[in-house]
Amino acid sequence: MPNSFVFSSESVGEGHPDKVADLISDSVLDACLAVDRSSRVACETMVKSNMVILAGEITIPKIGQKPIDHVLNVGRIVRDAITDIGYTNKDDVFHADQVFINNYLTTQSPDIAQGVDAKKAKGKKTAEQGAGDQGIMFGYACNETPELMPTPIMFAHRLGRELTRLRKSGKLPWLRPDAKSQVSIRYENDKPVEIVNVVISTQHTADVSHREIEQSLIEQVVKKVLPARMLNQRTEYLINPTGRFVIGGPQGDSGLTGRKIIVDTYGGWGRHGGGAFSGKDPSKVDRSAAYMGRWVAKNIVAAGLATHAEIQFAYAIGHPRPVSVRVETFGTSRRGISDEQITAAVQQVFSFKPADIVSQLNLLRPIYRQTTNYGHFGKRGLPWEQTNKAAALLKALKSL
Repeated sequence: MPNSFVFSSESVGEGHPDKVADLISDSVLDACLAVDRSSRVACETMVKSNMVILAGEITIPKIGQKPIDHVLNVGRIVRDAITDIGYTNKDDVFHADQVFINNYLTTQSPDIAQGVDAKKAKGKKTAEQGAGDQGIMFGYACNETPELMPTPIMFAHRLGRELTRLRKSGKLPWLRPDAKSQVSIRYENDKPVEIVNVVISTQHTADVSHREIEQSLIEQVVKKVLPARMLNQRTEYLINPTGRFVIGGPQGDSGLTGRKIIVDTYGGWGRHGGGAFSGKDPSKVDRSAAYMGRWVAKNIVAAGLATHAEIQFAYAIGHPRPVSVRVETFGTSRRGISDEQITAAVQQVFSFKPADIVSQLNLLRPIYRQTTNYGHFGKRGLPWEQTNKAAALLKALKSL
């Protein structure tokens, strides 16, 4: 009897309130790293109505005890991020030039810094750089798409990217920044075979009809970016199913940094350790170790060791080595190779120490704004998307 099920994943647009908050936080992070690669940043943002609130901890060693505002124009960073998203229409309550900005950023706690810094400290058992917090991290990859990502989340991201492209090009002038997409895929014998339904909810101007929105998005977005072989007469299209979406963005709902962790990763297909990414420098293993996990899992699949691979590892705050490492391939590993052997090979090829993760992936750079929208994984050009360790994994396996 064939194994048949439907799996759904969602994505959100740049103007979704939570993504507005994420982009502001990542913009602050990139600005700090541009000033000093050793910056410690944990920037949280909340947006609502015409307000932006920033809170968290930032230490920029290069400037010493000077206030952050002496080297960073936080207000300009915030307004530029909102401008890039597109909240610049004259009727926007949340407008790049008119929002009120409340800045509650302080310096990093010395107790946390002590655990992370690569030097001795009273009560610390090592002089190596430790993890910035305890936690569990997951990485995942599969051979379903060219990006080695699950199909539902990649299709949902495709819809969101095309919506943004059409909005910013002016081809559909009634589009506004806030949007969501969702795709449901039917699997048979663990293979994606058809798109069961597509959901798009997009903010729009008040003068456009629902009929025009529906027809335009089906023809110019859905059928343009999703494979025709997976669309059929049974596919259901739910376009702005509430009927009206004029009030959106932070005017319609509050937004917080880090609330879209499943959109940011694997769409619910792979497991998640619970830590958010945006606004955190790479000393925070919530972010850097999740990137490491993706790099490892992708290389396992690229090496042909399995068609689906997930890695889980965990840290204790201030400790330089993971307390556990485990690879699972869900029964898809190459014949004769066990998950335990792959785990051993992974530990030969990769170092999971926080400092080594940063150096292996060259993470002390202002690259984080490009991660904020449409997933942190499956994008070209990001260092954790390389498959440059596949050959080394095969070699390590032979030596076991």
